[in-house]
Amino acid sequence: MSDGAATESGATLEQELERMLEIERFSPPESFRAQALLTDPAVYEEAARDPQAWWAKQAEELDWFERWDTVLDDSDPPFYKWFVGGKINASYNCLDRHVEAGRGDRVAYHWRGEEGEERDLTYAELHRDVQRFANALKDLGIGKGDVVGIYLPMIPEVVVAMLACARIGAPHNVVFGGFSAESVKERMEFSEAKALITVDGARRKGRTAPIKQQVDDHMHDLATLEHIVVVRHTGIDVPMREGRDVFYDEVCAAADADCPAEPLDAEHPLYILYTSGSTAKPKGILHTTGGYLTGVAATHRYVFDLKPESDVYWCAADVGWVTGHSYIVYGPLCNGATSVMWEGAPDYPHKGVWWEVAERYRATILYAAPTAIRTFIKWGADIPARHDLSSLRLLGSVGEPINPKAWLWYHQVIGGGRCPIVDTWWQTETGAIMITPLPGITETKPGSATTPFPGVFADVVSEHDGQPVENGQGLLVLTQPWPSMLRTLYKEEDRFVETYFARFGRETYLVGDAARRDKDGYFWVIGRIDDVVNVSGHRLSTAEVESAIVAHELVAEAAVIGQSDEDTGQAICAFVTLTGGVEGTDEVEGGIREVVAERIGKFARPKRIVWADDLPKTRSGKIMRRLLRDIAEGRALGDVTTLRDPDVMEQLQEKIVEAQAQEQ
Repeated sequence: MSDGAATESGATLEQELERMLEIERFSPPESFRAQALLTDPAVYEEAARDPQAWWAKQAEELDWFERWDTVLDDSDPPFYKWFVGGKINASYNCLDRHVEAGRGDRVAYHWRGEEGEERDLTYAELHRDVQRFANALKDLGIGKGDVVGIYLPMIPEVVVAMLACARIGAPHNVVFGGFSAESVKERMEFSEAKALITVDGARRKGRTAPIKQQVDDHMHDLATLEHIVVVRHTGIDVPMREGRDVFYDEVCAAADADCPAEPLDAEHPLYILYTSGSTAKPKGILHTTGGYLTGVAATHRYVFDLKPESDVYWCAADVGWVTGHSYIVYGPLCNGATSVMWEGAPDYPHKGVWWEVAERYRATILYAAPTAIRTFIKWGADIPARHDLSSLRLLGSVGEPINPKAWLWYHQVIGGGRCPIVDTWWQTETGAIMITPLPGITETKPGSATTPFPGVFADVVSEHDGQPVENGQGLLVLTQPWPSMLRTLYKEEDRFVETYFARFGRETYLVGDAARRDKDGYFWVIGRIDDVVNVSGHRLSTAEVESAIVAHELVAEAAVIGQSDEDTGQAICAFVTLTGGVEGTDEVEGGIREVVAERIGKFARPKRIVWADDLPKTRSGKIMRRLLRDIAEGRALGDVTTLRDPDVMEQLQEKIVEAQAQEQ
């Protein structure tokens, strides 16, 4: 169904979405509510009345070698400890307990390769492979507490590597496969990694990048790095250094088959995940085992209303980001879910490949980023309409605020109007989902993440005095500890306190996002604090302006930045992608400005609109607004190696030059 095609009501899709924008709330369908895991709002009261008891009940869903003595040690905030005295292992909870319960034949992952290859991996097979590789790591001298780097594409071996590390107590440091080898070196150096697991080559849209060769070009002078393990994935020839480099398949074949999971303290480090900074060095987010597993398992179960016996769950993210850690690996496997793992890009070998994969595996739950959804809008509703998506029963959104128009398109075109949408807010630092609907309980509002998950306490406060803001915009904070929270920044405890707990005290976590709360107590996360434009004293969220721009019927996607301006301090510059085949004209430009004026105010109208065929995005779909600010201000570009298409920047630079020339 194209955007201009008639719906069952006779209206075009665009008209139908405009009509739906007038609907303030969407209730869970009765057919969904009747089967949902949670349907009683009293769950919020239970969790608020005694948060520690609530989280202890969730922790009891896991298997512990030894039960904890203390649920929460809050004697030294912000250095909180959860389930103190407990002994647990993440690998055991993801694998052994399912195999021991007779669920070993259940598919853990339906893996689909970029060129259409298929591989099903059961829990028993994953258990077998993890044990062998865990022993292989031990044979290489890796032990409890040793950091292991992982730099792999979206292939099953990335999960095997993570769980093998968890099995022996070696914290893993996964680096997203789209990062440059220089970024990998930086993260290995910061974490003092003892080994790195990588791949011969990585495929992307029909091309193969020589990953091992690139790694070799940067890793030669790292003193702590003793071994590099190479997974053979593409079959290209790779250089191997004697005494340092080994092939994954060979060390696994030589290792013992049986490797019991190591009982670990609940606070034993599970992983480090570096967040990339545009100016400062990356921050090493440290997560521990017991609390993190409790958080991701509980949120995965209840937010996605998971029925592991019947659901096929697809988180369309990358394991290299925290979304992949929590909702491709640890959460789903703890809950015994069957997941889809997709190696490729959303437009290769064709723009309908996502829907082909969803149809092929009869996916019931889809968790995706708003950026991807807006891209699909640009490509047209007729593409997903060619596929049978009737198996879907729940949709999720993650990564950034979703504008109402994209929410409604997702609801109507992908979900057929029958699927609740869980719009989730959380961070690398929080480990698990913090603000979200519960799909069998919550009435949703397009664009709002709604209310905190049971046992999570959030507030919107004034940036001046930290007092709650009843009406209007403020800073989002979390006011009580939660099990999956980061424990520190790796080897940077002072920076940990300064970054997150210095502004409003050591018991209040500063999120770094602006937000507002409406009269119903629903949270609307607006965007990063630094994604705010100050135009003549008016503080505007870039996400708010973007949402207004994409409300224009011809706009598929937009990214807004603040640009230095002599008259107003900052001016709004909008990079706009139009729907297929539409040309950017003065008339369209005027229409966009008018829509923004109507929805926000005349002061919010973009001063400059740059027509963009595409926007600079990472391979996970995140728009790199930092790079847009660089080209708008004429600065040298930072690292562009993580972009899905680096050529986009050159095209946009030409567009900026053209726009400036026309204005002079």
